[in-house]
Amino acid sequence: MLTKEENTVLTEVGPDTPMGRMMRRFWIPICTSAQVSDIDSDPLRAPLLGENFVVFRDSSGAVGVLDEGCMHRGVSLALGRVEKGGIRCLYHGWKFGVDGTIQDTPNHCSERFRKRVKAPAYPVREAGGLVWTYIGPKAQEPPFPHWDFMNGPDENRAVLRLNTQANYLQLFEGGCDSSHVGVLHSNQANPTWMLNEFNPKDEEFNPGALASSDNAPTLEIEDTAFGFHYAAKRTLPPEAGDTNGYSARVMPVILPFVRIIPSPAFQFFAFEVPQDLGSTSTYIIAHGPKPIDRNEIIRIMGLTDSRFWNDRDCNFTVSWADGMGQDRARMSTDWTGFDGIEQEDAVLAVSMGPVVDRTKEHMVAADRAVIHLRERLLESVRRNDDGGEPIALAITDLDNIRSAPDTTVSSDSHWRDLVPGSTLHAESSDSSVSAK
Repeated sequence: MLTKEENTVLTEVGPDTPMGRMMRRFWIPICTSAQVSDIDSDPLRAPLLGENFVVFRDSSGAVGVLDEGCMHRGVSLALGRVEKGGIRCLYHGWKFGVDGTIQDTPNHCSERFRKRVKAPAYPVREAGGLVWTYIGPKAQEPPFPHWDFMNGPDENRAVLRLNTQANYLQLFEGGCDSSHVGVLHSNQANPTWMLNEFNPKDEEFNPGALASSDNAPTLEIEDTAFGFHYAAKRTLPPEAGDTNGYSARVMPVILPFVRIIPSPAFQFFAFEVPQDLGSTSTYIIAHGPKPIDRNEIIRIMGLTDSRFWNDRDCNFTVSWADGMGQDRARMSTDWTGFDGIEQEDAVLAVSMGPVVDRTKEHMVAADRAVIHLRERLLESVRRNDDGGEPIALAITDLDNIRSAPDTTVSSDSHWRDLVPGSTLHAESSDSSVSAK
């Protein structure tokens, strides 16, 4: 159980908050490349960590991230014109380049003024199907990190974005909770659950695939330089034979808001990026060694129903006005009355309210990774506030960090062998934690 003060530190992300200051030390996705795919296309309003920005692609193809409010009188540049190498405010026609250079001020014909000041603009990189920006202290800008999903051809990667009306930590904690996979995602983990049988789905891109019906896994957690990773160890069915062996599902948690979800053939990178206190942009990047059908990823995530999500504004929309869109008539064969993994996760996060009160929780052993996530985030905040580096900031090469889908581990082996790249970043052997 957290204190009220700890919950506040963990959830508030504005510029003058401890968590907000820590997160601003990192390069952060602000939108997908597809959202600003065309030159001189419509600008994109982009809230991030409690501040408002605008993203646009100019006539040369360069992407800019500026403060949303025009530096002249504060009108939103998201309403502006993107043309001839810049973005122009509708109010008085002030025009800015991607670097904040003032290109035109029709109501103030002073070249000296235009050369003397600039609009607030932020560093930008495009990689892995995302637009990244750095909005922290200029003197502390870190090197741009490299993730594995930035490798290989574009067809081996599928990128989705969901804007959900819930605090980032509710979504992040759900993603670090292995015990919910076989329950909430029963239709993906075990589609014959209603028959009291265990027959897992055989889908190579299914991140809900389990190899055991054990919904109370033993957790083994190890701290790493990027945050921590943990194994959810599930008992094997009797026919497996090895009574000391187990099924292991391994997930790395990269601070401040990333996890890598395993599936049999692909890695699912999930970024829970706070827009503000009560809303989150979830970026899901499916990546692997062969081409990925993006429509299949959308289907298994439960995002084909336009009532919940669309690929234009990326907003995930649910309301208690219609019972969150739940189809209770289907619940004899559908565990939740919802479709797909991300739809289920997002609906439950929204159902908690914008910011859940964690002082009322009753945690159990299966929640150990969630508890550890909070501990590591609070530690990273303390490091930053003490003048040091947040956890994971120094790691720029993230290529070798992997998750592992449910895999049988024999009695003479260890789950670390499934993720050798992650163990390269281990902090120390005395930082491991076990829980049942």
